[in-house]
Amino acid sequence: MKSCLVFLGPPGAGKGTFAEVLSADKGLPHVSTGDIFREEIKNATELGKQAKGYVDSGLLVPDSLVSDLVVGRLSRADCADGYILDGFPRTLPQADLLTEALRKLGRKLDAVVYFKASDATLMLRLTARLTCSHCGFVFNRVTAPPKTEGVCDNCGQRTLCHRPDDSPETARRRLEVYARETAPLVGYYREAGLLLEVNSEQDRAVAAMDLKKVVGA
Repeated sequence: MKSCLVFLGPPGAGKGTFAEVLSADKGLPHVSTGDIFREEIKNATELGKQAKGYVDSGLLVPDSLVSDLVVGRLSRADCADGYILDGFPRTLPQADLLTEALRKLGRKLDAVVYFKASDATLMLRLTARLTCSHCGFVFNRVTAPPKTEGVCDNCGQRTLCHRPDDSPETARRRLEVYARETAPLVGYYREAGLLLEVNSEQDRAVAAMDLKKVVGA
């Protein structure tokens, strides 16, 4: 089984969802850059303090610092047998930094899984999100609807709402940023012989089975 993985794909393709599926099934840690930032800042580590300085100032955290945070997380004992990296790299310079940092550690990626979906499907998914205003649990009318319409499965409250940042305008901007900054990574990793592809427009269960096939799980 390929176990040192990067999950790549546009917003709405299901990277986080499929990472959780494979993580639960195969015991691989799901390493999310958002979780890394929150943990490092909460624990007031040296890197966390540096990152917090940029965040508090409204500035982008430099690629080199993001790479250091990610590689620090991948160096922990729970990642010794593999991991699923979700949210990094997002740009070609970040991909170069990750490759070099892993090389210095004597480690490398086994594969990059690219989750494909059409813009029409992505727009539908990105504008169908429902968030519980009581507990924060997130649903999607298309891919993961609540069991009872309008009612949160997690807390039972009738407090599901459509957030302003899930508007069509915001969704289009997110896809434009992805096309400009992240999509070039598909060719980068294909040339490196690392790219595996999954059609995430399929039913979630079918796509999950395809994912397990391509990584040899």
